[in-house]
Amino acid sequence: MKKTATISNKIKTIGLLFVILMSSVIATTIYLNAKNEKDALIINIAGKQRMLTQKISKNVFYLYHNNQHSFSELDNATQEFIYNLNSLKDGNHLIKIEPAPTTAISNQISKVEILWFNFYENIKDIKKLLQNRNEKNEKTLKILVDTVYATNINLLNEVDKIVSLYTTYSERKTTFINYFQYLFALIIILLIIYSYFQLKSMEENAKKFLELSKNIKEGKLNEPIDLIHFEAEKEIVEATDTLNCFINKINAAMAYSDNASKKLEDLTNEFDEILDELSESRDLSNQLYKSEDMVIESQENLLNFTHKLEELKKELNSLSKNCNKSE
Repeated sequence: MKKTATISNKIKTIGLLFVILMSSVIATTIYLNAKNEKDALIINIAGKQRMLTQKISKNVFYLYHNNQHSFSELDNATQEFIYNLNSLKDGNHLIKIEPAPTTAISNQISKVEILWFNFYENIKDIKKLLQNRNEKNEKTLKILVDTVYATNINLLNEVDKIVSLYTTYSERKTTFINYFQYLFALIIILLIIYSYFQLKSMEENAKKFLELSKNIKEGKLNEPIDLIHFEAEKEIVEATDTLNCFINKINAAMAYSDNASKKLEDLTNEFDEILDELSESRDLSNQLYKSEDMVIESQENLLNFTHKLEELKKELNSLSKNCNKSE
């Protein structure tokens, strides 16, 4: 009989697989939510850069046409743009932003940096001219303002590309993680099906063993009793081996009893033959001697038979004690 895994090991394995898969699903979900939050923050920062470029240009036009010298709003917008651009490029530990995740995003940020450097230099020149505004520098000031207007569109378009790249990257990552979640869900379904068949198999094996045990107890089996042979879990196999050992003892006792009965029948037949010979024989003395020998031999056979019956009684007593212990 082939010994397979134990019932406890099967249940522990199934339970462990469920724990691992559920933990993986939970961990993946938590990771996905955390990444979505960070990606949303990064996309928001990148999107804010577009607004800042427009805000800077708007302030430049306002200061130019209204002859104002308060640059606080302009300075705040430019510093925020620089801070956000550095956060996107190199990461930011304070707000837990990682550096540019792909080469394409990193290259695009570098391209925006180049455009911003020229754009920012023009703004600083405009600020200097506005602080000392006169007829001599008015022409230069107008050229710089027009340059800011023209370059603002290019800068805005390149910042839009950063937003698009980050959005695409986030969507791809989310899709990839979703595929893992679908895979885990499929594995869980397959594990549920596998668990169902395994538990059903264990139940059928247990029922089969109990049915065979019941038939043996009620004496519904043929003589000699056939040994039990079927594949099952280790615990059932060990119990079946013990039951087979008990069946072997019962079969041995039954065979021993049949052999003793046959011996007794043979002795009876020998006595009948002796009596027949005595009744038909003319030479009575010869027959008496022969009868004497037969009687002696019969007595020896009876002694042997008596000894075998005593051994049979011991064997049956042993079987009875084993049955009581099993119950």
